[in-house]
Amino acid sequence: MTILVRPPWRPDIRAVVRVRNSSISAVPDTSSSLSISRKLTMEAPLKTEYKPMVAGRETRTPHSGYHFDGTSRQFFEGWYVQVVLPDVKQSFAWMYTSENPGSPVAGSVSAGSTSQSGAAQVMGADEEYLYQDASTLKNFWAARHELALGNTYIPKEGVAPPKSEVNSKEFWDSVEEGYQVTPTWHQGCLRDNGRTDFATTVETIRWEYSTRPVYGWGSVGDSQLSTAGWLAIMPVFEPHWQICMASGLSTGWIEWGGRRFEFEDAPSYCEKNWGGSFPQKWFWLQCTVFDGFSGEVALTAGGGRRGLPLFKNAYEDIALIGLHFQGKFYEFVPWKGKVEWEIAPWGSWKMTAQSLTHEVKLEATTDTPGCRLRCPVPEGFLPLCTDSFSGKLKLQLWERHANGSLGKMLLETTSSMCAVETGGPDGAWKETWTGKAMMKQPFKALLQLPINPDKIYNWVPSLKPPGY
Repeated sequence: MTILVRPPWRPDIRAVVRVRNSSISAVPDTSSSLSISRKLTMEAPLKTEYKPMVAGRETRTPHSGYHFDGTSRQFFEGWYVQVVLPDVKQSFAWMYTSENPGSPVAGSVSAGSTSQSGAAQVMGADEEYLYQDASTLKNFWAARHELALGNTYIPKEGVAPPKSEVNSKEFWDSVEEGYQVTPTWHQGCLRDNGRTDFATTVETIRWEYSTRPVYGWGSVGDSQLSTAGWLAIMPVFEPHWQICMASGLSTGWIEWGGRRFEFEDAPSYCEKNWGGSFPQKWFWLQCTVFDGFSGEVALTAGGGRRGLPLFKNAYEDIALIGLHFQGKFYEFVPWKGKVEWEIAPWGSWKMTAQSLTHEVKLEATTDTPGCRLRCPVPEGFLPLCTDSFSGKLKLQLWERHANGSLGKMLLETTSSMCAVETGGPDGAWKETWTGKAMMKQPFKALLQLPINPDKIYNWVPSLKPPGY
């Protein structure tokens, strides 16, 4: 007898989404009435099952943990968590930050300072916005070597806020407004602080969902990779960037304003940045929903002009493309090949890249105005980038012969739900940016060395730095 086992990157599902009327409350509300449904019948509200984080999972990437080293230097770490609901053409993205945790002084993320602060912003359905912040990190927590963090903005009266991951019930019993997130669980309740004048805002969001990771950052079954190479263990390039989960499948619910979205096996994604500075300008594309595919394809691409902390007033233009397809990871990075781009200030993204064995091309456009988002810069936490969930993407992948000619086309697909972004201070995007990744020596040569930090840290665990 032959038993057919479906590989983890080929889930035999498609996302199921229901939308209901909703009223936001401090505890889960199961009395919502049905507004829109994929089925013309009344259905019970979806119940979620808490999934605690499991250490040693196959999809765990390097740099999953919190990189704060205990010093007082200017430092930020930011996390981006996304869920896509293809049936209703909507997406949600949560962005969490820890600003200057080593500062002894509480402050405000709205004004330029070196004081500590923490914020949560959400870009949700119809590209509307919510923003909540705190002038202190006293209720913020994050695991040193795992993707696990949370913050309590308002605790329940008489109850101490969590200082680590807790189960769903304990979270709702102790947190009035706040969040917690791991690779397998995400829940919270946030309230807009009323200080946003550049976007259409929603007053509240509540959510709770579990996630089954599908792709980390590497081929299925292989060791997962540092997005920026092994040198990311040192403060050579800042900010650092790590895709923690290129694709996952999430089940749960989100209450956004007056609507409740319930979903099963919805595509999801997670990445992070950290360091002492943000790029001068940057662009980004990310997509997990493709026409004709169900979970097999995941794309992340981006680039920017970043500083080199070891060299005064030194910058480099850098970019990469990472593509997961049928369980295999196709990496296009400047220390192993060529990456080029042509990015408009807004509305058009074009990239091509080559490795020794493959070539990729992507083109994305959007005719939406997008949503302004806040970014950590020395002047404060300011609205300096624009995002949209409605990018129209064409993606192509070929084999590449040794002489540089194209071989067999491996993938050609499109999407109308690509997340796109451009960012930078006013004046950074005066015209279309045409460029190619120019990695400076000796960094390019160093990144080409076959160094695996995991082997070193497994041998001497005490050498493992924060966050790795």
